[in-house]
Amino acid sequence: MIRKFGFGLAAALLLGSASVMAQDAVPGDPEVTIRQEGDRTVEEYRVNGFLYAIKVIPNSGAPYYLVAVDEDGNYVRSDQPDGLRIPSWKIFEW
Repeated sequence: MIRKFGFGLAAALLLGSASVMAQDAVPGDPEVTIRQEGDRTVEEYRVNGFLYAIKVIPNSGAPYYLVAVDEDGNYVRSDQPDGLRIPSWKIFEW
């Protein structure tokens, strides 16, 4: 009886923590801010306040995206990247 209860409790704790982690991992829909700057329209895409992409739509010419390279505000055009962009996820910090 104790073994069954212990296994059930462990399974419930594991499933409960997995559902909380799954809710934290899903950022939701991005916030989109659209504004007019001179002769172009700019759309800013944010998740949790972090600006990760900018879509620039000029009145003449093709639209293009600027994507975030790092958290310091550096962006590159997604259609003309300078070399290979290496993923830089923060795994540990102390």
